[in-house]
Amino acid sequence: MRLTDVANAETLLRLIQSVPSPKAEPMKLWLAKVGYERMEEIADPARSVDRARKYWKSHGRSDKWIQQRMMGQETRNKLTDFWSTHDVKEGQEYAVLTNLIHQE
Repeated sequence: MRLTDVANAETLLRLIQSVPSPKAEPMKLWLAKVGYERMEEIADPARSVDRARKYWKSHGRSDKWIQQRMMGQETRNKLTDFWSTHDVKEGQEYAVLTNLIHQE
């Protein structure tokens, strides 16, 4: 009904960076911190795994649940890697196969 300006997350974060107000400073510091942490995780992927474990733990997940989640992700990644080397096309075929796995 109305024309509205919209932006994706990246654009919104860039806008925050450009605001010259002291009130925006806490958000800018947070963005710098998160950006630095992400760069560390790219250099050492084990950091992102540790961060995920801490996150799930802080949300009350058990060690057993966390381990099962990690193993499930690893298994899914190996399986989709196998599919990609055996001419399974992404999109509909992946959706059907992953749905079957989820149901099992």
